[in-house]
Amino acid sequence: MGFYDDRILPRVIEVTCGGRGMDGLRRRACAPLSGAIVEVGFGSGFNVGNYPPEVTSVAAIEPSDLAWRRAAARVASSSIPIERAGLDGQRLPFDDHSFDGALSTFTLCTIPDLSAALSELRRVVKPGGRLAFLEHGLAPSTSVQRFQHLIDPVEGALGGGCRLTRDIPAELDAAGWRIVENDRFYGKGVPKPWSAFNLGYAVCPG
Repeated sequence: MGFYDDRILPRVIEVTCGGRGMDGLRRRACAPLSGAIVEVGFGSGFNVGNYPPEVTSVAAIEPSDLAWRRAAARVASSSIPIERAGLDGQRLPFDDHSFDGALSTFTLCTIPDLSAALSELRRVVKPGGRLAFLEHGLAPSTSVQRFQHLIDPVEGALGGGCRLTRDIPAELDAAGWRIVENDRFYGKGVPKPWSAFNLGYAVCPG
């Protein structure tokens, strides 16, 4: 990682994605999960405290050392065991069918090879397991989409590769995940190009 991605970007993500106003959405996103889960893009640990009691352990995938250090207090306060278990969502260091479920919040927009990451999650999650998600991406409105396409290069440069124009439901479908629930909406208090949210879960096929 370069200096910006290593030292600055994790703090930017905390400001944009880690506010207390997001806790309700994060709690809704985590609600379908149970058992042992793998969380891609763990970041600074803002989902800690929002996992349901049915979750028994969390394997955290996080490339940024700074983000993991800044998550330390949250991890230490968790009643659920949390371990940093990998750095790259595109290559997960686990056996097949290792987890009961998976979680991604504000991560699928950024992973360079999203198809590879979603395939890896299919591999390590048990058949019937759930991939819970809270993501921003391509807006439902064509007028907002036009602006997203216009600013996408700048967003990618400043946001660590973040893509405003990713169609998250289409990507999940293409990777073989079966979407069961997906609430599409614009988040409050955030301009529409950045707040076209998808919140729900998909099931790993058998």
